[in-house]
Amino acid sequence: MADSQSSHVSDVKQRSNSMSQASESSQTAAEFIREQLSLEQEAREALPYQFDTCTRDLGAIRQALFSCLTCNPPPNDASDPYTPAGVCYSCSISCHGEHALVELFGKRNFVCDCGTTRLPETSPCTLRLNAATGQKGDVTGEEPAADNKYNQNFRNDFCGCKEEYDPHSEKGTMFQCLGLGSAEDGGCGEDWWHPECLVGLTREEYKKSLEKPKIDDADGTPRKVPNGIKKEVSVTREETPVNEHADERRPSIVTAIAATNGVDGNDIAADGADEEEDDLPPPPGFPDEDDFDTFICHKCVEAFPWVKRYAGTPGFLQPVYNDAKVNAERKEATVPDIESNSGESKKRKADDDEDTLLSVPMGPPKRQKSEEPLGALSSIPETTTLPITPKKQDSSICKLDSLPPLPASATPFSLFLKPDFRDYLCKCSKCFPLLKPHPQLLEEEETYEPPVSEDGDGNGAQSVGTGSLLDRGEAAFSNMDRVRAIEGAMVYAKLKEKVKNFLQPFAESGQAVGAEDIKAYFEKLRGDEQGIQDAAGGAKRSQAEDGKGDDGSGGDSRREQSGY
Repeated sequence: MADSQSSHVSDVKQRSNSMSQASESSQTAAEFIREQLSLEQEAREALPYQFDTCTRDLGAIRQALFSCLTCNPPPNDASDPYTPAGVCYSCSISCHGEHALVELFGKRNFVCDCGTTRLPETSPCTLRLNAATGQKGDVTGEEPAADNKYNQNFRNDFCGCKEEYDPHSEKGTMFQCLGLGSAEDGGCGEDWWHPECLVGLTREEYKKSLEKPKIDDADGTPRKVPNGIKKEVSVTREETPVNEHADERRPSIVTAIAATNGVDGNDIAADGADEEEDDLPPPPGFPDEDDFDTFICHKCVEAFPWVKRYAGTPGFLQPVYNDAKVNAERKEATVPDIESNSGESKKRKADDDEDTLLSVPMGPPKRQKSEEPLGALSSIPETTTLPITPKKQDSSICKLDSLPPLPASATPFSLFLKPDFRDYLCKCSKCFPLLKPHPQLLEEEETYEPPVSEDGDGNGAQSVGTGSLLDRGEAAFSNMDRVRAIEGAMVYAKLKEKVKNFLQPFAESGQAVGAEDIKAYFEKLRGDEQGIQDAAGGAKRSQAEDGKGDDGSGGDSRREQSGY
């Protein structure tokens, strides 16, 4: 009797363990649907634009480009010959979706190279019309655009340091040069730059300045680094819009900075919901991100030296030299002058606020948001005309004559531009020919973006080919002619009834439906009617065998697939 009870308990435990293992490796229909919808939502967020049309027919435009390292792997030796190529957003997904790609972001005056001789014939363009066959796809061997310009970015090399970009290990924000000249002209070709490289520091020097302070064994207090800041950084890479324009994007990071209070920066990052994370401090000599809109690197400035005259003038910041020593000397020379000039400065320390308020004459207080603005407006005479647009420059008067002389230092420098810098460029008959070859200096550029594919709700959040399976099925069903639609509905109803009859025993027994069960069922379904009954009866026989010796009180009666 004891042996019988022990055997029964053992069978129950074994069956229970078997059911648990089956449960861990199986899914209910509801779970599968939820997972499928979640994956489709992620795809819509990652690929919000249509990718069914190549941009080659649009000609030379400013657009987001990708370099395919699978089709065009760069040589190990930079001196070896290399044929770079850039593909558009649509081709990067439809034609090179499984390849190793480098995102280059916006490049101007570029025609997609997909399907041209710059890429191997094993990677044809699948989006354009083949002139030989008249069919879409399999386009290879076309002549590339002769005016396309390439730089080191197509090799996955960036900045003056020529460092390969790894989005998983890269720390810090990179800035894209406005790009006055191509690599052939001596410029950078809209390259991306590290701030530390622009100010003349090596990456190693900058990283060393950000290292955590060492603990003094004597008193346990952290030693201060040279700049007096204790810094720990927690980094995640994201793509953020620049200046609120979605078409101007750059890689960026989210960081956490700790003052000299012993708090770990990683802990601050973890508690980012409570406190807003600060930006990674720029290297010495690099301006604050809020102070400029874009910049021209020292390579482009040297290639077009006439632009140097604008350094430090309205619309432009002071020059940022490609030499850390020169930047430090200029900072030491300018800071005393600012402090001695009427006691006012643009920025001041928080500790000096009280003294400053007492010693500096106060200007008119700023109007608070809660104040009624009617009083201020009523003081303006009715005949007063407020300026809306800047006065057009007289083409016979050159602004350069009134600008200060060029900086005395021969060290190359980068030029940082404010949002309104175009209003201060000289457009006289002598200077305008210098600006004309660079339309980006005359007006803000637009970067082409493919159309946003609308979903069934019309909210514009879906890409071509990423709609839900249900939506795509309904769309295909609605496009059929009436006869085929009726036949399809009848076949679906018949198949649904057969599948229901097959799954019913599993639902009644609580047994999980395995992949082998489904495979065997459809193999028999393609055979004869008797196969359906055999497959469905297998679940009943399995239940009968598992229930031998069960008294109905100790068995596992959990229903794995309910609702059938």
